[in-house]
Amino acid sequence: MLVYQDLLSGDELLSDSFPYREIENGMLWEVDGKWVVQGAVDVDIGANPSAEGGEDEGVDDQAVKVVDIVDTFRLQEQPPFDKKQFLTQIKKFIKNLSEKLDDEQKEKFRKNIEGATKFLLSKIKDLQFFVGESMHDDGCLVFAYYKDGSADPDIFVLRPCFEGGQVLKSANNWPRCASASLVTSSFILECSLFSIFCAGGLEALCVVFWL
Repeated sequence: MLVYQDLLSGDELLSDSFPYREIENGMLWEVDGKWVVQGAVDVDIGANPSAEGGEDEGVDDQAVKVVDIVDTFRLQEQPPFDKKQFLTQIKKFIKNLSEKLDDEQKEKFRKNIEGATKFLLSKIKDLQFFVGESMHDDGCLVFAYYKDGSADPDIFVLRPCFEGGQVLKSANNWPRCASASLVTSSFILECSLFSIFCAGGLEALCVVFWL
């Protein structure tokens, strides 16, 4: 499994288990988030409860509902930003990230970040703000946005945060994988653990099964 790490904080923010769309000249990745019951998968098989001999009991009152991406990567919600605060944060982000990019990456970044910033500013009042698990002051921001009428959020991540930060992860380095199920509207991903022999000994490896 490919996991994307924030260059500035080292936090894991996303993996290739979550399909994304590139927008704003590749500066932003848009990912479909989904509210799920923590540790459970709710699969609609199209059955009629009354025809199956019982009523739908619904979700347990004690169940915790979470946004899959936020929960999987332990993203930490931040207070909302106003326009001035957001621009201050983005300027700091541009400065810090530019120092870690090579000349070609830096040129593309500076050429296109303005468009991505304007895109986010146009939605500033409706965005939720998150940072990685470490809550690093200079870490990359992650944004959640609910389109009109949508119960599930779109997640926006600044793509340049991941330059050179794509790493293969095994389950013992990414413990939530063993228990979490990742659900989107079109497919279900389940993680399973098995042991393989590698140069360093036995290691639990997370494998994605497409059902």
